[in-house]
Amino acid sequence: MRKATAIIICLILNTGLLPSQDRKIISLNGYVTSMQSSMFDSLSGPFINEDLIHNRLNFKGYINDHITVAAELRNRLFTGDMVRTGKNYSDLIGTDPGLVDMSWNLFEKQSFLLNTTADRLWIDFQYGNLDITAGRQRINWGQTFAWNPNDIFNAYSFFDFDYVEKPGSDAIRVQYFTSSSSAAEMAVKMDSRDHVTAAGLYRFNKWGYDLQFLAGVVNSEDAVMGAGWSGAIKDISFRGEASWFEPFDRSPADKSMFLITASLDRSFKDNSMAQIQLMYCNNPPDLSSFTSFYSGSLSAKDLAFSRFSAFGQFTWAATPLLNLTASAMWFPDLKGYFAGPTLDYSLAENLDFSLIWQHFNAIMAGSATNLNMAFIRLKYSF
Repeated sequence: MRKATAIIICLILNTGLLPSQDRKIISLNGYVTSMQSSMFDSLSGPFINEDLIHNRLNFKGYINDHITVAAELRNRLFTGDMVRTGKNYSDLIGTDPGLVDMSWNLFEKQSFLLNTTADRLWIDFQYGNLDITAGRQRINWGQTFAWNPNDIFNAYSFFDFDYVEKPGSDAIRVQYFTSSSSAAEMAVKMDSRDHVTAAGLYRFNKWGYDLQFLAGVVNSEDAVMGAGWSGAIKDISFRGEASWFEPFDRSPADKSMFLITASLDRSFKDNSMAQIQLMYCNNPPDLSSFTSFYSGSLSAKDLAFSRFSAFGQFTWAATPLLNLTASAMWFPDLKGYFAGPTLDYSLAENLDFSLIWQHFNAIMAGSATNLNMAFIRLKYSF
């Protein structure tokens, strides 16, 4: 902990080199949330309750016109029934899949758990058309909303709504912008198991569409090739991604996997928006528990739970202060579905209230499984 703190302090102090009278050299923003959650299979059954106070701090320093550094921290205080389950839960919260372990359970007691995680710690050098970033960062190659087969570095779960920043990778990323609408890039990531993910991507604009192609290695286990697109059909946005994973080990347990997804979304005059997304996977992994939806170390190969999956979402800004959202997913191979209404209300400037419900129903491991998760959240941003 002392070593990581010293690194962060040095990064921040170094931003004071050559200060300018007319240029802001340090920025700080973040938020504090208080969220209560309950997990239950039915209203008549037992409830598992948890309280979470979540503070995020985003530091960014501008050393000069070419070099920027950043350090971003998640500080989370857990109390409730899950903490009382003991070591397995605290180990899950404190696990860091990155090459450098930057997650610390500062206090582990029977009734509470305090964790600090640095999920961004990078330095960026930009000169002309060249941009090089080294350190823990987010590498987002996805084009669509709910599922991203092209997101081979930082796959994430749609259901983890409280982590809007999404995971980062310990990586080096080099981007070269060949024009205002095209770029070539290479990235290399290593994780705690010394597995390497390395790939190149080229994106460009053609026929009114942003197109991209990628190829590389994922987790030292699979060769990957992929493509993605983003454009419009009249006034409807049309996006999609596809990835092919070919394992180096040709054992019966390791099979090729192909994922393709496409989405349509449209905004309407009444301040509403509708989205639909479909996905096909030729070899979906087995799902034995709903906890897979909330895994902190997802791979792009873990996105599908059914050969065919469907997603739909409708969002309506009922008033300037009130947003209502209804989301749903269908997993036919599991004879299952997800439903999730959300209410967001602005109580004051920078202060928001949210009410979220997530319902899962499926047949897993041969038996019917039902799960409800309800969340009440207050969020203050600064």
